Amino acid sequence: MNEKRTDGPKWDSYSIRELRRHLEMTQQEMSHELGVRQQTISDWECGYHQPRGGMSRLLSIIAERAGYEYTVTPSDRPLEATEPRQSREPSKDEQS
Repeated sequence: MNEKRTDGPKWDSYSIRELRRHLEMTQQEMSHELGVRQQTISDWECGYHQPRGGMSRLLSIIAERAGYEYTVTPSDRPLEATEPRQSREPSKDEQS
């Protein structure tokens, strides 16, 4: 089973722009902090591309530390895998 799955949420253009505004940064300043080109930030904000993998996770960490409340689109992972787990009894499969 070689399914390609995306870890974590996907950041959309609106959420990226709003995070940058919350941080009171220009595209150039944000690109410098993230180690990417300014054009990359622009492409994300225009919806041409989306951050993937580690960069998506880094945006989430930055948002949480900055106190930015955000909503991003779910990833390709099943809903159960992306939401925090509730306290519950382990299933039979999990016990073995």
